Amino acid sequence: MLSKSPEITAGVFEVDHPLIECHLSALRSVNTTPLSFRSHVRRLATLLAYEATRDLAVEPTPVTTPLAETEGGKLTNRIGLIPILRAGLGMVDPVLDLIPTAEVWHLGLYRDEDTAQPVEYYSKLPPGRPVDVALVVDPMLATGGSMLAALETLEKWGVKQLKLLSIIASAEGIEIVEKAYPQAQIYVCKIDPVLNDVKYIVPGLGDAGDRIFNTLG
Repeated sequence: MLSKSPEITAGVFEVDHPLIECHLSALRSVNTTPLSFRSHVRRLATLLAYEATRDLAVEPTPVTTPLAETEGGKLTNRIGLIPILRAGLGMVDPVLDLIPTAEVWHLGLYRDEDTAQPVEYYSKLPPGRPVDVALVVDPMLATGGSMLAALETLEKWGVKQLKLLSIIASAEGIEIVEKAYPQAQIYVCKIDPVLNDVKYIVPGLGDAGDRIFNTLG
């Protein structure tokens, strides 16, 4: 029987999988082209989303196959996919492929290069209509500032279940976000040890947004 109310466990989940290791290695390489970089982001986002959606609530639903009647399942909650602009856009399509009924709501945040603090420039969430589950996607979780700003906005909107999906995170950023939002679930492909003096993740992969959109200059 399909579960209608799976257990929800908060915490940090560093997904350990051979495919993730292979695609992440290619993603890190300075020699990877923008086209290949985008492809690896899509694959890693798919693997992350698969893990992050294990506890989504489903309800039984009848299915007629060419041979017989059987029981299937369908998602019961409204799911929101929240990309943090602009790099988060690279993770949207693969998650939508898995959850085509998800709603996509954008949050525009950029990092002030002088202060390393997030600046919000776009948010258009519908008042009074929060989704049940928010999947916040951003390839990089560095200082945690942008993610904290996004989570604060979603909490004010009224979202009850928060899931964060990042390809690479810093240990410092993870600690900051987990402390501020212990009820959230954080899914990452890899936690890197440090931030450098300009707050880039090391060893990291550089600037994900620039590499996705080929704006390295």
